[in-house]
Amino acid sequence: MPKKDYYEVLGVARNVDAEELKKAYRKAAVAHHPDKNAGDKKSEEKFKEATEAYQVLSDPEKRGLYDRFGHAGVQGAGGMGGGGFSGAGFGDIFEDIFEDFFGTGSGRSRANRPARGGDLRFEMEVSFEEAAFGVEKDIPVRREEACAACKGDGAKPGSARRTCSHCHGTGQILASSGFFSIARTCSHCNGQGIFIEHPCPSCSGTGRTLADRKLHIKIPAGVENGMRLRMGGEGEAGHRGGSRGDLYLDVTVLPHELFERRDNDLVCEVPISFVQAALGCEIDVPTLAGTAPLKIPAGTQNGRTFRLKGKGLASLKDGRLGDEEVHITVETPAHLSDKQKELLRQFAELSGEKVNPISSSFMEKAKKLFK
Repeated sequence: MPKKDYYEVLGVARNVDAEELKKAYRKAAVAHHPDKNAGDKKSEEKFKEATEAYQVLSDPEKRGLYDRFGHAGVQGAGGMGGGGFSGAGFGDIFEDIFEDFFGTGSGRSRANRPARGGDLRFEMEVSFEEAAFGVEKDIPVRREEACAACKGDGAKPGSARRTCSHCHGTGQILASSGFFSIARTCSHCNGQGIFIEHPCPSCSGTGRTLADRKLHIKIPAGVENGMRLRMGGEGEAGHRGGSRGDLYLDVTVLPHELFERRDNDLVCEVPISFVQAALGCEIDVPTLAGTAPLKIPAGTQNGRTFRLKGKGLASLKDGRLGDEEVHITVETPAHLSDKQKELLRQFAELSGEKVNPISSSFMEKAKKLFK
């Protein structure tokens, strides 16, 4: 059976450029790969055809011969004839195919590419007031920094890294196995793609050293307990020129003796005497900024809530201030003199009350409920 035209096999025009050719082969290889089509002989044959076509067309010299003389010009030069895979970017494209099947590349020189540094986490406590108004602090951080001696290169000053001669900087060795190519980590450079003959004595060739640093941080007003703050670029140093990681601050807000927080509002319980509640008065109530006057009207009942506008916490979103809720607790005197008791009895008589711990209206409601 005559061979199909290589351009038709890959579905490309004869003037296709290298990048489009690579995309076409990658699409065909992924679609017809034997691992995705186990036992399907037709798919296996299409995979072989696409691989052979790409091997020829990706090589400028072979492609020129093929364009002039057809299959006769590249007889024995195809990918199935023995000699493994060759051609421009073949390692790259197999890395892409590995990514589609296994979620990772074949490892080609990845270990030698810039890599982002690791993230760090720091737990810190702040007082209730510091959380309310914001605070600036210096915190100690131990992190990996680029080695000062070799500037993060890993090679001893005066020497340099060398591209691994065994894998030519790819970090892997490709070996042909039938119609497929198997990649294994280069044992000479351990997959790094480079070889450091004279490692830096300060960092043992890693390019990084541990250092203690003090970082100046700003805690914004309104931060909440359990909140995590991110400081971009304050984590571990990157590898091989990669960017730094981030520092995450896990904030614990210590409780307050008087206040509780509800979203951006403050809640405070304020006790008053039953005389103040009955006659009304003006009192000073605590706020985070000092004290504020509050008028208590006559006849105020236990548990009544008053709201002080703008005396709460700032919102992290827009900076708006919440309110302060003042919950009134009417205190009953526990120790009365005989004179005080007598005066209270007289008050009860004048009010037409019976000295009974439960009001008559409540008892009437209770009787109706249990009839």
